[in-house]
Amino acid sequence: MGCGIICPESESNWSASADFVSSYVWRGLYLSNAAVQPALTFSSGGFSAGAWGAASFDGNLEADLFAYYTFGFGLMLGITDYYLPSVEGGNDYFDLSKGSGSHIFELNGGYEISGLSLAANYVLNETGGAGSAGGDAYIEVGYAYRDINLFVEGGDGLQTEEGNFTITHIGIGVMKELKITLSFTLPVTCRAILNPDRERFYIVAAISL
Repeated sequence: MGCGIICPESESNWSASADFVSSYVWRGLYLSNAAVQPALTFSSGGFSAGAWGAASFDGNLEADLFAYYTFGFGLMLGITDYYLPSVEGGNDYFDLSKGSGSHIFELNGGYEISGLSLAANYVLNETGGAGSAGGDAYIEVGYAYRDINLFVEGGDGLQTEEGNFTITHIGIGVMKELKITLSFTLPVTCRAILNPDRERFYIVAAISL
């Protein structure tokens, strides 16, 4: 059917984004120095799927796939495939073996209500290349108020030094809009992170596009 001289553009189900981080700290673990972290996402209703990656200036690489469904009452259920192509001895994308595989498959669940967020994650497989033991668990508790986010997280297995369940990620994050022009702003986030398990403290800044 025609729509006259000008047709309005339909909203796309696809979105793209990129973060620039001063260092890559995941669940309290320092993984690399400054990195670019792009993402590509398809969304339809409550369903979302896509790819997320990280490429650091010291050569560390990550390329993940994810899919999840968010219900109207705040519950999210999903799965993530973490792929680490820069892991020594585990670069083959089709290697899913216990000995040298570089994929970690993880079930994800989360719930959000009134600024409070809860999440639980569970690794399904053992892989020597990426370092998961299988059955690795990780719990996240967060609270967001305006532009401030508080978080306490912990797990076992690959997230910890000795494999036992412990707190690995405590901190605070603050997000501000950096005004570039009258019509263009950049979201800037700064996080202070303590990992009690490894006795490390980090300050991480991120700019999002």
